[in-house]
Amino acid sequence: AVTFCPDPEIFGANPKFRPATLYRMARSKAYLFAGVEIRWKCAPELLDGDQEVPEEGTLHYPGGLADFLEDATRDKGLLISTPFAAQVELDDQKFEWAITWLNGGEDGFFHSYCNTVPTPSGGTHETGFRQAITRALRSFGDLAGNRKAADITADDVFAGTAVMLSVFLRDPQFQGQTKDRLVSGDATKLTEQAARDRFEQWLSADAARANFLLDAAIERAEDRKRRKKEREVARKSATRRLRLPGKLADCTSNDTEMTELFLVEGDSAGGSAKQARDRKTQAVLPLRGKILNVASASTEKLGANQELSDLSLALGVRAGKDFRLDDLRYGRVIIMTDADVDGAHIAALLMTYFYREMPTLIEAGRLFLAQPPLYRMTQGGTTLYALDDAQREEIEATGFDGRGKIEISR
Repeated sequence: AVTFCPDPEIFGANPKFRPATLYRMARSKAYLFAGVEIRWKCAPELLDGDQEVPEEGTLHYPGGLADFLEDATRDKGLLISTPFAAQVELDDQKFEWAITWLNGGEDGFFHSYCNTVPTPSGGTHETGFRQAITRALRSFGDLAGNRKAADITADDVFAGTAVMLSVFLRDPQFQGQTKDRLVSGDATKLTEQAARDRFEQWLSADAARANFLLDAAIERAEDRKRRKKEREVARKSATRRLRLPGKLADCTSNDTEMTELFLVEGDSAGGSAKQARDRKTQAVLPLRGKILNVASASTEKLGANQELSDLSLALGVRAGKDFRLDDLRYGRVIIMTDADVDGAHIAALLMTYFYREMPTLIEAGRLFLAQPPLYRMTQGGTTLYALDDAQREEIEATGFDGRGKIEISR
């Protein structure tokens, strides 16, 4: 048995634990360590009427994640009767998973762990697993002579899936202090290697089941392509109707997933950006001066501001509660300001505007902040750019190309 007492200097004289949190944690550990038995007991007066947490019980799941998945999908409709579940060891590292497909109307989920630490923001192990399942299903379709299988993506395959994934890695690397995302570079390859062969064998063992899953993924892929064409047609029509800002240098492509809009400072920066861009996929919108600080502006001021109005027109969307991500004319919006105090201020004002008026844009991962170089270093006919002082010193230490003086400008 393990006993511990909270340090009163850190947690105070009368710390309180949440039984529900501890119970969920204990249950997840029992699932993640298949066969482990955890005996749970809690004083009744601490439960406060919480019917989901028992006073006492035994947590024991010999099936590991397969049992976890079965319990999590007990009240959901399933497309297949038998989930794909397995455990694999590679290079003294362990990989375990369980996945099933739900009926069309059911919401799916992907719960992942690394060394029993929950990773709600996903990471490289999830990427590897998604690649394994998608590529194996494509390979099955190719062997079966189904040409449409080549068009399916991971989103088509994993729509409406319920997934449990657990990996045990040596020296895992997490993002940030909360460790909610795995960033270990080798986890993608290892997880794909562990899962792909097993999934291909699972598919081959029941051709009818495999073809059923393949047909469902192909149907979603065709629906995705149809909706994409509809958006392109709508975008072309909307573009013809829109009075786009005259200073906008638009791109020629109508493929939203391939296009991006650069927001730059003033006409001079806009001119340089227009010269350097790829006209097919990259659009440039110069902004004059610092935009309105929306954190302290009234709704009337927002509506009357010309720069923000031009920005909304260029994006093809409305601000506030009327914002619709499907109306967005570009796949990525990139803030590209100078590497100085004014540039940082303008970038902060733009990010504040998007956060306040178009938060869905950020949540969808469509907003980016470019990192401008701080120095331009020229020697002879060769020019290099340094992101910061450290990179400048690193380039200077090499002597560049050894011919003449290095000219440095900011």
